[in-house]
Amino acid sequence: MTAQGDIQDYLIAPDPGAPRLTRAVEGVDHEGNPVRISVVEERPLTIFLNGQEIVTAMTIGDYPEYLALGFLRNQGMLAEGEVVRGVDYDDDLETVVVRTDGQTSYEEKLKKKTRTSGCAIGTVFGDMMEGLEEVRLPQVEVRTSDLYALAAKINRTPSLYLEAGAIHGTVLCQGARPLVYMEDVGRHNAVDKIAGWMFSEGVRPDDKTLYTTGRLTSEMVIKTALMGIPVLASRSGFTAWGVEIAQQVGLTLIGRMRGRRFVCLSGEERLLRDADPAQVAEESPKHRRKGAQG
Repeated sequence: MTAQGDIQDYLIAPDPGAPRLTRAVEGVDHEGNPVRISVVEERPLTIFLNGQEIVTAMTIGDYPEYLALGFLRNQGMLAEGEVVRGVDYDDDLETVVVRTDGQTSYEEKLKKKTRTSGCAIGTVFGDMMEGLEEVRLPQVEVRTSDLYALAAKINRTPSLYLEAGAIHGTVLCQGARPLVYMEDVGRHNAVDKIAGWMFSEGVRPDDKTLYTTGRLTSEMVIKTALMGIPVLASRSGFTAWGVEIAQQVGLTLIGRMRGRRFVCLSGEERLLRDADPAQVAEESPKHRRKGAQG
């Protein structure tokens, strides 16, 4: 299938040619020759909930409304069933205001910030992990044929990740189909954009897989679990705390997905090995080279 065909399979796909996402910069290479390359833009986005300023995130600037909704949802600041009356984005002021029926009072919560290991410095608030005690994810079967199909489709999808590097991608998937592909300088932002889209569209999480190009850290595992998604997969590696949390909540955790290879450190009993790895193509050197830049 062609790359264009792959894009048509998505509900939202990357647009590496979109204006303002990258900038051409001139420099020299290792031999002193002039080069001109595309580099990813970063810009601040300040998120307000009703009249209260919550956080300023560094982001590439696409889908700001989804980013705001997803961040607030993943931080527990938008309760289940809470009515969102409006999401207003001001490009000049670089702000998003989310308006709800309820009142906002998160002064104590905002005092308890934790810098995470996410690129571009992610931020979570101190009581984020408290909700994990009650999380028990659905124990869904994971077909290895679906994992291989997803990795192949995602890796050949045109993206900023392949175009410029220095960025992370996160993809919401169902079975062997990638649905929504979001990118950002921090994997936490990409996940929040997906969470915002799911919240806005009323999409159920229990039959979905989250695929990311970034490391499987505690923050990634926590956000995935709180979103109710039972499977998290990555082309990158793990942290010990991320693995412990995944095992605690029953999240199937799969990393180091490269070509026919992967490692499962949580939920191995839920894998249905219905594909012969010997029949799976090795990953293209192009993807290995670009992946190293991310």
